[in-house]
This record gives sequence, C-alpha cells and structure tokens, in this order.
Amino acid sequence: MRALVIVAHVALAFLCSASPLFDEEQVPFVSIPVGNRRGVITPGLSAYVKNALQTASIPGLSMGIVRLAEGRHLPAVELAAWGKQTEDGDGEDLTPDALFAIASCSKAFLVAAVGLLIDDYAHGRNVTPLPGSMRLLSWDTKMHHLLPDEWSFPEEWAESTLSLRDAFSHLSGLPRHDYSYRPGDTTSDVLRRLRHLPHAYELREQWMYNNQMFMIGAHIVAKLTNAPYRSFVESRILNPLNMSSTTFTPSAAAKTGRLTQTWTRGSRRVPFWFPDAVAELFAGAGGIISSAEDMTKWLAVLLNEGTDPTTNATIIPPAAFTEMTTARSIVSGVAVGDISIMGYGMGWFRMSYRGHDVVWHFGAIPGFSLLVAFLPADNLGAVLLANMDEKQDDNMRMLYRVIDEALGLSHDEEPTVSPVRPETAAHTEDGLIHALEILPVEALLLNLEAYTGTYEDCAYGALTLCGPSSTSEYCSQVLADFAAVDTAQHIPPSEHGLIAAWDRAWSTHVRLRHTSGNSFVATFPRLFPQGYGRNTTPFEFWDSQISVGRAEFVLHDGEVVGFALVTEEQAAAARAKRTGGNLREIADAWFKRAA
Repeated sequence: MRALVIVAHVALAFLCSASPLFDEEQVPFVSIPVGNRRGVITPGLSAYVKNALQTASIPGLSMGIVRLAEGRHLPAVELAAWGKQTEDGDGEDLTPDALFAIASCSKAFLVAAVGLLIDDYAHGRNVTPLPGSMRLLSWDTKMHHLLPDEWSFPEEWAESTLSLRDAFSHLSGLPRHDYSYRPGDTTSDVLRRLRHLPHAYELREQWMYNNQMFMIGAHIVAKLTNAPYRSFVESRILNPLNMSSTTFTPSAAAKTGRLTQTWTRGSRRVPFWFPDAVAELFAGAGGIISSAEDMTKWLAVLLNEGTDPTTNATIIPPAAFTEMTTARSIVSGVAVGDISIMGYGMGWFRMSYRGHDVVWHFGAIPGFSLLVAFLPADNLGAVLLANMDEKQDDNMRMLYRVIDEALGLSHDEEPTVSPVRPETAAHTEDGLIHALEILPVEALLLNLEAYTGTYEDCAYGALTLCGPSSTSEYCSQVLADFAAVDTAQHIPPSEHGLIAAWDRAWSTHVRLRHTSGNSFVATFPRLFPQGYGRNTTPFEFWDSQISVGRAEFVLHDGEVVGFALVTEEQAAAARAKRTGGNLREIADAWFKRAA
C-alpha cells in the first residue's frame, strides 16, 4: 500500500515531489491525528480494504479522506492507494495521484456550473443575452426557452414544461437510451434525436436515470458562455481549486503517465473506454478525469457548503449548493438494513447510513468503479476510485467501513448494500434468459437467415444483422471477428445467432441469441479479436447493467417487418401499463426492416 496522511491541504504540493515524505519501506502506513480526532485510514481500515480488494479481485483502489480542521478551516487530508496501476508494475504501483475517469461523479460539476451561470445572470456578470424575451435564468427555467431553435420535443411532450431542475433531478421521464448516441456525435445530435426517444413516464412522475439531460446541460452552458463547457468548468471550478491534474481529455491524461490502466470483471485489461472522440459529448454527463488527491479539494468545498476553505473563495453559490444537494425525487422509498429511503437532488443521491446523513454519487463505466461522498453533519468526505468495473457494491461497503472508522461506530456485521439499480431483476443477460425461458419454448417461425438484413430506427440508427450463412464482405468480417472471440470462449458456432457490427459509445457489436419463438436475448459487446494488453487471447466485454436487453421480431404475412428492442425492462413495463402492451409502443427502439 502507498499511504500518505497529510494534515493541511497546502501540504499536498509535496505529494508528487522528488523526495517522498515517508520512507515506504520503513513506514508503510502513517496516521496523523486531525485535531482531537485520530486518522481514518488506520491499519485496521487498510487491512479491511486489502481483504476487500482480494475478495472482489479488484486490481487497485485509490482513496482520499478529507475533514475540515477545528473551526472548519484548512482541510486535513488522508490519501492512500492499494494494488496495481499497470499490468507491468510490481502489483503495488498505484498511487494517490493516479488518474481515473470519475464517470457520473462528473454530474455534480455540471450542476455546479449551471448554478454559477444562474448566479452570474442574477448579478449581471454574464453579458451573453438570454434567448428571446427571457430576463431571468433560474432552476425553474424551461429547457425549450433556453434552446428555442434546437429543443426537439418528443411527441408526447408537445406542451412540455421540463425545467432545468427536472432535467438534472432525473425527472424527465426518459430512460437511459444509451445506445442512441455514438462516437463522433455532438450534443446537437443528441438534441436532434430527442423527439424520437420514447419516454417511460410522464414528467415528474418517476425518478429514472438518464445521461442525455446532462449532455444537454453542458450544451446550454457552452451556448450561454460562448465557450466550450469544459473551459467554463476549468476557469470557474478546477483552476480556482488548483485541481491541476484534472482534465476532460483522455489523451492529455495519458500523456502524464499517471492514467491508470483498467480491467473488467474477469480480470481482462481493457483500453480507456471513452476516447477523445467521445470526450466532448460526455463532458457534462461523465467526462471528468481526476485523482483522489484532486478530488479531496472538491470534497473540502462541499463540506464547507460551496466555499473553498483554503482561500475563502465562493466556488458554488450558496443557493446552488442547497439546490443541488436537496433531494427532490425518491429513488428508493423503502429502508433496507442500515440504509434509509433514498432521494436524489441534482447530481447527488441523499440518504442516511446508521442515522448519519450521506450525500453521494457513484460513477461506473467499463474499467472503472467510482464513489464520491460527504457527510455534512459529520465533517467527513471520501472518494474511492477503483480501476475495475462493476464494483459499486464493494465501493459502498468500503465507504460504510470508512464512516464506521471515522465516527467510531461498531462494525461487527457487514452492512447491507442498497445499490441504485432501478431496473427490474431481469436486467442481466442471465436474468433475461431465465425470464424468457419461463415462456413455452418455440422454434423460430422462419429460417434464421430470414431475420438477417438491415434495420433502422430514427434515434438509434441502422444496423445490419448477419447469420452464420451470410456471405457479404461486411458479414464475412463480422463473422470472423465473432469466430475469433467465440473460439477462445468455447462458444459453439450454432450459438452465434444473429450478429452485427454496431459502433456505439458503449459497444462495437450486437449479438442476438434465440430463446423462444421470435424472441432473442441481446447483448452489446465490445469485441477484442486480438485481445488487449499482454494477453492476446480474443475476448468480448459487455456491461451487465446497460449492455443487455431483448429483441422481439414482428412478422407480417410471413415476412419479418422489424424488431422491438428493449434494454430497460422498467421502462418497457411502464409503457405497457400506459399503452396496453403493443410491442412497438413498449420498446425502447423500433427497428424497421430496410433491406
């Protein structure tokens, strides 16, 4: 473990100096009291983290803890890292200044940026005219007023009153629709396709996680400042806080030599998932790259209610801080074990753990599992950055242990983890297969080749499905890529089903496996026919939360006319309840056969 515990935030400047503060061989762990409090990263906590990483097969974890000293002035920071950063290292080469994509933990920065803009207009600091006859910018401002020439309402939203607050509280009624955007897209493309994305709920009816609203939020900031969104965040948040290692650009992070390598479940190494071509699109929803060291500076501001405790400068206006951290929608209305009911503000979840108020957000993209949290009443902030995906539950357990350690709570029993997963149980591939297997098993109504061909959806684009006997140049390449992966994974050729190349932000291909009748389980993998890193064995990776679904083909007069794609069962169930259950009406996307 590489651990440094630093009393004053200003001492962080020495973290990356040529001369280490401590001889790690002689002093592998150091704990310095914070005022009358002992340190949080104790040898006991370190042993717990090491065991958790080993049990969960997590390659590495970087942690930052921050508490404001007596009088809530200079923050006291503890930093530690366990495990590996690179596959060629010694297994203990991860450091607290290593860079991680923080994914959806970036959403709070977007909300803070909008709060700054609202405050700027209120005090005459922003000279860019508001659109049309607008005189005031507030959280109640309607999206279509801000984007009169671009806002594209879904048909059901013809008289929409969607506000900024609704959009950033996940109350738009839109599910994720994460496969409707692709590399090279701009936020204008997202706006243009909006009218074609079916919603699941009416406005403000139900909390439902969605990335597009935060992409559009970044677009609004750029439009009202006449500058790229990232430039506004850098000038108003990152630079004032001296978050000098934090960036929106993956290539810039890689050039530092401190960007961690990443692994998937199953311990296969994968590349940084969202390259520069996607970075601008994801900037507001999940585009920040940072370190545990830098994130403690952000946490110190949050603990101090928006003011930088080291300079006394206002980073987040008080009104904005209150708005973003106040829960306005219910995520989970049932308490589970030590966890209370859970709400969502704007960019933050809020709940209580063992009676202690916790404001937090997770981040999750392939190769990364992130968690940022602070306890306002208990003067405690924590950031946990893991370089393997789908480890949110493990991060939550470690956060609870950090809270126990900091507050002197007993930890005789492992706390109940209440992950945020609004989807139904039939959401993973195995779950979907089980759900479909309870139906009468029926053979395909037509030969498999009858389902091949090109299909199109207005928002999701086009894809061309190939079967085992397809012979076009395109299909030959797709079949070869899947054959390499399937041979390595010992999947018989008969299980290929229907496959396609489909370059999206989250995937490169589509695989449909027949289950019953005209039903297929869908996965959206990224293929690695040559492997990756030192391991050159071919493999595929798909995210078990968002990269699975089902496809239901529809026939008319004995011919395939299209298929309904469902990637979020909760959304499909809500539409079925409202419309009566027609396949085209309940689907996340309807792919009409084009050729």
